[in-house]
This record gives sequence, structure tokens and C-alpha cells, in this order.
Amino acid sequence: MDLLNTLVDKGLRRELPTREEALAVLATSDDDLLDVVAAAGKVRRQWFGRRVKLNYLVNLKSGLCPEDCSYCSQRLGSTAGILKYTWLKPDEASEAAAAGLAGGAKRVCLVASGRGPTDRDVDRVSETIRTIKDQNEGVEVCACLGLLSDGQAERLREAGADAYNHNLNTSEATYEEITTTHTYADRVDTVQKAHAAGLSACSGLIAGMGESDEDLVDVVFSLRELDPDSVPVNFLIPFEGTPLAKEWNLTPQRCLRILAMVRFVCPDVEVRIAGGREVHLRTMQPLALHLANSIFLGDYLTSEGQAGKADLEMIADAGFEVEGAGEVTLPEHRAAAGRGGCGSHESAGCGSHEDEGCGSHESAGCGSVCGSHDGADARAAAAVPAAAAEPRTDLVAVRRRGAGTDLAPNA
Repeated sequence: MDLLNTLVDKGLRRELPTREEALAVLATSDDDLLDVVAAAGKVRRQWFGRRVKLNYLVNLKSGLCPEDCSYCSQRLGSTAGILKYTWLKPDEASEAAAAGLAGGAKRVCLVASGRGPTDRDVDRVSETIRTIKDQNEGVEVCACLGLLSDGQAERLREAGADAYNHNLNTSEATYEEITTTHTYADRVDTVQKAHAAGLSACSGLIAGMGESDEDLVDVVFSLRELDPDSVPVNFLIPFEGTPLAKEWNLTPQRCLRILAMVRFVCPDVEVRIAGGREVHLRTMQPLALHLANSIFLGDYLTSEGQAGKADLEMIADAGFEVEGAGEVTLPEHRAAAGRGGCGSHESAGCGSHEDEGCGSHESAGCGSVCGSHDGADARAAAAVPAAAAEPRTDLVAVRRRGAGTDLAPNA
């Protein structure tokens, strides 16, 4: 297919595809899906080899958020039966983080519900970051606390934070249909504040909220302009008790096409499969590893994920390897630049920083929410099963273990 050959060539050269090419990826047929995965897999392997980075979420403060993000189980007015608790103590958060690190995670993502942190909240999270780093050598820490005020990103950086996550989620044109209590521009401003403070910026999207192909391409191209180091791709988890509870718009094939499009637009950026992969990719999760080079291990913010042991077995069985704590995630040209170009041209970039974030949480399962060798393309998967006739609502489970409970975490 000429389109895929063109996209592979551009990806290997870090050139930006056109909007028309990105839209064409989303419009490919199921018959062409394995070809699309194989093509994007070549780009992924060029920049990230067979490595899969593992990330682990710690929900520092759950529920009771004043924002009205439609996808979120922690939103204002949500009746979802999620865990609700106030701030974890630093030692509690460090203990939760240690479970994920023991399972192979190299980055811990500290998330808290709310519009954004107060200065007192920043002090509290800073103490937590220092505690985690003191007790776990070499760990990366990403904070996701919502909208930042002036000076807060710098304080988190001084405390030892490596990255900050705040997702754009959807296109600017449709943002008001999803959230009314803050704006798309507010989100952009927070990502820019993180960048300016020297933090690795992490910003991504949520697919499956009823958006069009044009919306998906718009938000991914906007992310490229923001130049995060990592782009988490979340698939909406339609929680009962939220406005989007009935939005079951995704098939495994659709999810793979979205991930492939993100990889082509952001070839040398950390693309992370975030919330909802178990719900929507299901048995086709191993195929997605040929597109993304990063996943979350275990549970999400308010929903359960696949067992951590099953994640590790999936990675190994698919011919990939867990990225070690001493390995640098980003390609040399990006890592050397501190915050380098995306996957388009030398000077611009898409985004790879890291994790997720809402005006509170958002993407990582709060309610929405590696390439092998060249010869593996043809055997990336044996077959593409037909989409289920009915939504798999049985796969949506509220988290009842780990942070905020007395039960051991899933890691």
C-alpha cells in the first residue's frame, strides 16, 4: 500500500505526515489492519526496539472533584461507586509505589483529583516525591495534579519530580462538549508551564467519546505542536454514573488504527497505552505493543486493570522485553536535547513525556480512562477477530484494592 510505505519512510526520517495521510490511516479497512500494524511497527522498532516501559499509578486523592469532565468517574455529580478518600500520607504513597516498582515499573505516576493543587497541596506532594525517591533508588516520578498556577511546576521540579502529566483529551473544537468548568486553553497552559519548568511533559488523549476522525487527528497534531515527551492514549471506560456511560464506540480494530496514527504522527515519542486497553483491545492487546512502547502496569485510578503478572506474561509472549531502570526511554536525539523534536522534523515534536492528567485525573482509567525484530511483522497476530456484537460491560470493574484501601495492590 503506497500510503503505508510513505508513512514508514516519513517515520524513519522523523517527518510529519500530512493531515490527509493521518486521516487515511483511521479510514483503512479491517482487511488492511495487519498491514497497518506492521508498518507502524517498523517505525516503533526504529526508535524503541523491543522495549516496553512500565508505569505505575498511585491515586493520591480519589473522588469528589469539582470539575465536570464528562468521561470521569470522579467528576462533579458522578454517581459511580468508586473509592473516595483524601490525601495519602507520604509513607502510604511510597508503599503503594513500591509495589509497582517491584513488578517492573520504572516510573510512578502520582495523581490527585481536583481542579488543581493549592500551594499546600504542592508542599504535600513534594514531600511524597522526596519520600518515594529516598526509598526507591532510580525511580522516575511524574505528577498529575490538574491545572498548575505560576511557580508550582518549578516547586515540583525542585522536589525531584521528573515529569508532569496533563492531557488535552480531545480537539479544541469539541472540548466544550466534554468539559465546561475549564477550557482547552487552560490545559495547554499547564503543559507549557511544565515544559518551561524543565519537567518532561506528558500529554495525551481519550478516544471513544463520540469524536470524529478529524477530532482525533486535530488533537494528535496539537500534541505534536506542544512537544510532550510522552503521549498516553486512553480509551474511554464508560462508567455507570457518568454522562458518557453509554458511549461504547470502540472496537479492537479501531483502537489499533488510532494507536498506529499516533505512532506515525509521533514516531520517536513515547506512546503509552493507558486507561481502557483491557476493556477495548481485549485479546488484541499484544498487537498494540507493536505500536506503543509504554503501558501502565496493574490497576488504574478508579478502575481495575489486567493483573500485573498477566501484563508481564503478555509482553514476554509477544516477543518484547521490559525496559530496565537503567535504560533511557527516549531515542538519543530526544534525550540529549532534554526536550527534543517529535517524530516529525528535526525541530518539532509530538510528545512523549509521560502520563496523564485531568483538571484532576482523567485519563488513566479514572473513568475513561515494542517492536520485535523486522521479521515479526507478518506474525504480529494470527488473525483479527470480528468485533463483539455487544459492549463488554463486564470488563469495567471499580478498583477496590491498592492505594486508599487495606488490600494489597494489583502489581
